[in-house]
Amino acid sequence: MGATKAVLEVQGIDPERFALEWVSSAEAPRFTELVTRFIGKIRELGPNPLRPVKSQAA
Repeated sequence: MGATKAVLEVQGIDPERFALEWVSSAEAPRFTELVTRFIGKIRELGPNPLRPVKSQAA
């Protein structure tokens, strides 16, 4: 996981955009909480800096 975060950083991607969690199929509430928290973190970080910006048609 550390190596993946280092590669992301070299590529100009915030390593906080990557996470790895182990969740059992019996832990649905925990899964929901982890995904919800990660979505919030990604929204705080903003758009992916490597994704091309879509131009608006006039």
